[in-house]
Amino acid sequence: MNKAAEAALIPDAKIVKNLDTTNTLSTDFSLQSEVRKILDNQEPQDVGVFRVRSANATIREAANRPNPTPLWLELWYEGEISCLFSDSNLGKSLYAVMIGADIAGRGIRVLYFDFELSDKQFQMRYTNNSTNMLARFSDNFFRVEINREALDADFENRLMQDIEAAALEIGAKVVIVDNITWLCKDSEKGADAVSLMRQFMRLKFKYGWSLLIIAHTPKRNMTNPITQNDLGGSKKLFNFFDSVFAVGQSAKDPALRYVKQIKCRYGGFRYDKDNVLIYSIEQIDAFTQFVFQGYATEREHLKEPSDKDINDRVAKAKELAAQGWTQRQIATELGVSAKSVNKYLNKK
Repeated sequence: MNKAAEAALIPDAKIVKNLDTTNTLSTDFSLQSEVRKILDNQEPQDVGVFRVRSANATIREAANRPNPTPLWLELWYEGEISCLFSDSNLGKSLYAVMIGADIAGRGIRVLYFDFELSDKQFQMRYTNNSTNMLARFSDNFFRVEINREALDADFENRLMQDIEAAALEIGAKVVIVDNITWLCKDSEKGADAVSLMRQFMRLKFKYGWSLLIIAHTPKRNMTNPITQNDLGGSKKLFNFFDSVFAVGQSAKDPALRYVKQIKCRYGGFRYDKDNVLIYSIEQIDAFTQFVFQGYATEREHLKEPSDKDINDRVAKAKELAAQGWTQRQIATELGVSAKSVNKYLNKK
């Protein structure tokens, strides 16, 4: 074997400095053998909690599996942990039920954990008051509510365990949890949020489930675009979700809602600020639902900022800049362009 061929066996040889490769490579055949095993081995090597394989083996194996299927538009894909959030009383639960019902209608078993409504409240939401007609859901759509008799001191500790057991019992492939507050009352604390999301990730990887978690946002200023900073709870929550989308209220018409894509890992951003989904909320027959009205820019449905709003933004931008934030970071925090931030910082 010539020296060039021997050197090719050593990964990243160029970054190893002050090494006499002439003598080392010509004599250390055991090292060559070990490197060859690693390069040739197509099976993953388990090291503690890790599974190691070459990047080439990784993509070759993954290429043999089908690409994830969209569960709901391009907002939520099969095998993802997704998050839907909005301010209170904007209809996020209606939207989540509609999504779950649509998926169930395609023959996929869906389990919807409803920690918000009683069975009577749910029934009234899906009843036509004029005709007393009841909505008809797919037999693959299952709703779960809290068993009031099971509310004891250990209730919160058992929630995740019982979510897993219930989904296994009915053979669900899709799990919707409405909402995250029931599972993590201290979601503002980073450690608690991380612990919760690790439990969701365990379910995702162990069973291949697709999960949609409903969350709230603190009261937001309707002059600002919706961003990841509007998701309630610890900012660490956002990092664990594969995809995130949000419901906003139109300032142009309070009866309208818009849905904006905030994060995605599959595909691209189709429903970003330049192409949000516009809906009205209507009851068709007995089913209260979001009815698609078209597309628009988010800006069309935001409130025009007052002089006070602008002054507040200027003050906040200058405060963050004084703390060492970059203009791009400030723009993300305020939900405005970097150009606007530059204007704020130069304002006397």
